[in-house]
Amino acid sequence: MTADFYCDEVLSGKTEVHKVLETENALAYYHTKPFWPLHIVAIPKKHISSLITLEEEDNELLLELLDVIRKVAAMVTEEHGACRVITNLGSYQDSKHLHWHIVSGKALR
Repeated sequence: MTADFYCDEVLSGKTEVHKVLETENALAYYHTKPFWPLHIVAIPKKHISSLITLEEEDNELLLELLDVIRKVAAMVTEEHGACRVITNLGSYQDSKHLHWHIVSGKALR
């Protein structure tokens, strides 16, 4: 996948998702094709290519997104005892839209 799944499918409403937490500028939802038993994705609603392309004008949005990630990670840790918070860059990043994975358990694949 090289297209922006998050803008093209999730934020457009073409792909329905099970939301975990949503704010004005951020969305966390259960991954549509999970790689872990518990797999949540957190994204900004504004298109930002990746962590390293953030502009200074995106600082407030980033703080809001990190607060969503923090809250979701706390919920997952409370329920499952542990979690990982992961973001990918460069060729590791399939969709060129800033996103974090909040995951728990052993990888499924």
